[in-house]
Amino acid sequence: MKSKMLKALAPVLLGAALAGGAAQAQTVGIAASNPGSLYHSTGTAVAKLANDVAELKATVYPFASATVYLPAVNAGEYAFGISNVEELRVAVLGIKQFAGRPYPDLRAATVLYPLRVAFFVRKDSPIQTIADLRGKRVVDGYSSQKTIPPLLDALYATAGMTRADVQSFNVPNVVGGADAFISGKVDAFFFALGAAKVEEANASVGGIRALDIANTPANLAKVQKLFPPSYIRPEKPGPRNIGVLAPMHALAYDGVLVASAKTPEDTVYKLVKAMHGHKKVMASVFGAMNLFDPGRMVKPLDPIQWHPGAVRFYTELGAWPPK
Repeated sequence: MKSKMLKALAPVLLGAALAGGAAQAQTVGIAASNPGSLYHSTGTAVAKLANDVAELKATVYPFASATVYLPAVNAGEYAFGISNVEELRVAVLGIKQFAGRPYPDLRAATVLYPLRVAFFVRKDSPIQTIADLRGKRVVDGYSSQKTIPPLLDALYATAGMTRADVQSFNVPNVVGGADAFISGKVDAFFFALGAAKVEEANASVGGIRALDIANTPANLAKVQKLFPPSYIRPEKPGPRNIGVLAPMHALAYDGVLVASAKTPEDTVYKLVKAMHGHKKVMASVFGAMNLFDPGRMVKPLDPIQWHPGAVRFYTELGAWPPK
């Protein structure tokens, strides 16, 4: 009798086992920009956490930029993506580089850390300030990374300049800009502090130096007019701040982990909960994740909506609604 019952149950038990195995093997895609970029290194750190702590099997998928992959995250082709608050905002609204193509299914999962950006020159370059870039060869264009030109505008504005005041060398994205600098095609390139490509450029040319911006109320007003979510942040020399040779200020704005409305609630909940409690796991993979603040994971981002899985965790944490 027992044997007959086991035989009868065998297909059911096998199906349950296969279903459980399939669930364990499910891959969570994290869209990011090209290797060497800040976003790719960030995605790699988040994937490590997802795999080791959150019981998710995560894989990073590289693209030219967030401008390219945010539509795929919106469609649910990837569970997550790495972006910034401004590019996420314009994607949701369907304006600027996404004009006429709103992506309303994009959701915020967590604030990551401040993205700190600057112009870099050779360490021994006579270029000492942004004003000294006038007439020099500087990267521009960013055909696949449309969030960058407004940042360039903001940086030039602090020196009373515009992009028309330099010799523009068009590149598709920040990695291409760094490669142009390494090969000697430009005198300065734009990148995020702490990125692997910045370290590569530093090693390739015998040292680089980031250009300071003055931290004044006038400059803050200028940069926020051209790139609203930006702020001016102090930076100090250190192993994770390649190119910062003396105390300075950089332009900064917040990075964000993006999810799709189609990403399951439990998936987002597990990941943001793991991020809150295991910062060191991510920082061990990518040093910039030391800037991740578990006490600053959620903030008002209207008109961007927060994913229900994130809201569930932040409610448990006592951090919802955000202030």
